[in-house]
Amino acid sequence: MTVHLSHPEGLLQQSDYAPVALATGSRILLLAGQVAVTPAGELTATDLAGQVHSALHNVATGVRGAGGDVADIARLTCYVVDWAPEMADALMAGISRAQGSDGFGSPMPPLTVIGIQALWSPGILVEIEAIGVLD
Repeated sequence: MTVHLSHPEGLLQQSDYAPVALATGSRILLLAGQVAVTPAGELTATDLAGQVHSALHNVATGVRGAGGDVADIARLTCYVVDWAPEMADALMAGISRAQGSDGFGSPMPPLTVIGIQALWSPGILVEIEAIGVLD
């Protein structure tokens, strides 16, 4: 495994994601933001939890297509349309689904959620970027 997650003392203690990822390897994977669409561009879900799950599935597909696996992901950035703190449960529900279906670990790698005004197409609620390190 090229990415080791940790929770150093002195940082916020929570269990959803690790705040630190120490990565070793010879190749850096930079995955463009993934959204909840099929390869043909059709929206897969209309709710936030469903879109997070689907976007993370597309992240897993991209990482595996580059020769890695989800355990090689060192960082995720989630851009969420009209983010508000009460949306956290739906976001975490989508992550939980992806952990069950696509092999994402628990805790997740370092994760940043950024609220934005809009994404490239109406109806898309979340876009997720990933950085990975591969051997």
